[in-house]
Amino acid sequence: MRVWLCGVRGSTPAPGPEFVRYGGNTSCVAVAHDGERPSLVLDAGTGIRALSRVLDGPFVGSILLGHLHWDHTQGLPFAPAFDHEGASVTLFQPAQGDPVTVLGRAMSPPHFPIEPGQLRGTWSFVAMEAGEHAIDGFSVLALDIPHKGGRTFGFRVTDRSGRSLAYLSDHWPISLGGGPDGLGEYHPAVLALCEGVDLILHDAQYTADELPARAEWGHSAIEYAVGLADRCGSSLLLYHHDPNRTDDALDALVAPFAGHSPSIGAAVEGTVLDL
Repeated sequence: MRVWLCGVRGSTPAPGPEFVRYGGNTSCVAVAHDGERPSLVLDAGTGIRALSRVLDGPFVGSILLGHLHWDHTQGLPFAPAFDHEGASVTLFQPAQGDPVTVLGRAMSPPHFPIEPGQLRGTWSFVAMEAGEHAIDGFSVLALDIPHKGGRTFGFRVTDRSGRSLAYLSDHWPISLGGGPDGLGEYHPAVLALCEGVDLILHDAQYTADELPARAEWGHSAIEYAVGLADRCGSSLLLYHHDPNRTDDALDALVAPFAGHSPSIGAAVEGTVLDL
């Protein structure tokens, strides 16, 4: 499995010189079988624009939206490989009504010049239910996880070789209770998604010190993600960085985890990983 980190920022893009090394584009991760082009995309934040350069042609495959907040959908009409006459895209989103109507609430006039059905190429829009799905040769487990403002999925993606990735871009475990560390519950869905995977990409928008003032904002603490990775025996990349978190601040946050086993780091836009 090859994984491209196209956008790793949360909430809103973060342009400027203080955000260059880790990147300022919002959530998007592309996945490919070994030796193949990316055919599975997780979220369509502004980072999806960069994927067009990797593809060098129209995209053929599927997009999985974990939820429909702006930072996870804003890139859809701006990615040339996707808004392309030759593109063939199946877009899955958590079931909560007609998928075109729901997506179109933010992507249609007067909020935006075009509607989802006006994207070029061949597009299918699917209301996805929780459970196991076979998508483009991948086994995808989609499970409801807590987040604020609409139904939200976390994903576990496994390729033909058995390599696996857990993707929980936005996760609000404190809403289920304090859990053993006061940072949120390690609930059954999150454990099912993450246990034993090769890599976890997990919401790490806040620190434990920041969480009390922002406990109702729908995200996780870095220390919760680390505790989850330790429980599951999986490597971890902290993801969905706060838009105000500078490169230097992220360096300082991950420095204490040098040499940690399993490995812990911060997701960097533009990174390509082979699992």
